[in-house]
Amino acid sequence: MHNFKKVKISGVNTYELPTISWEKMKELFQRLENGETGVRDELIQGNLKLVLSVLKNFANRGENMDDLFQIGCIGLMKAVDNFRLEHNVNFSTYAVPMILGEVKRYLRDNNYVHMSRSLKTNAQKIQNVRDNLLQKNQREPTLNELAAEMGMAPEEIVMAYNAGMEPLSFFEPVFNDSTDPLHIIDILKDEQNEDERWLETIALKEALEKLSPRERYILIARFFQGKTQMEVAEKIGISQAQISRIEKAALRFIRRYYKDQVAPGEKFPGERFKGSGSVHNKNEICQ
Repeated sequence: MHNFKKVKISGVNTYELPTISWEKMKELFQRLENGETGVRDELIQGNLKLVLSVLKNFANRGENMDDLFQIGCIGLMKAVDNFRLEHNVNFSTYAVPMILGEVKRYLRDNNYVHMSRSLKTNAQKIQNVRDNLLQKNQREPTLNELAAEMGMAPEEIVMAYNAGMEPLSFFEPVFNDSTDPLHIIDILKDEQNEDERWLETIALKEALEKLSPRERYILIARFFQGKTQMEVAEKIGISQAQISRIEKAALRFIRRYYKDQVAPGEKFPGERFKGSGSVHNKNEICQ
């Protein structure tokens, strides 16, 4: 027979976690202050449900709950070690913020996308202002209203608000039925594989093939290998000024070829190259 009440986190059966009454807890804390360190474990075990209550805020976020539970336990242990009866508050009131802070610190330090603390602080303030305006006006506040309330530029509001959003995995399901689920990656536009991109790539390759070997080498070295004109000039054995003239002439030819093949009606700045064929023009290229 299945035991549906048996839910384990980090090897701990959460259904069987013990609880301690406040009166018993005050007695244990008094004994701990008197030097009986053995009661520390009993206090920790008796308050593990506080950790579970905090972890409910982080459900469905893709985080490993075993890891978060252990981090929460660290916060609980710190709370037990620092709590004093003179605080005149319930232990749960004192411990929950410490557990929550420990978990949030862990998530912040282990997040793949790191944001500045000021940006996150602004994001939280914006969220609070948004909630207040929504309750006051019974409608979603506009960007300008948020900016006026926060004393920030609209662009800063957008940046800070987006920074407060949780990053999503490409494989996060956006729709799921009896068939295969639909993931975010399935609905993203692949700009690199568009027909126009393929046409541009083909036109560029054809244009490069129409250049002389030296022209082709110069363009590949300059724009695909990142070499300077001086480095290319030393390699070929001509001056930097000659490299510059050859490069400009070859680029004009490629622009013209691209214009004829891909964008016949498009104008390019500084387009003055006339005639047909390759860039091989003795007035432009030093052989």
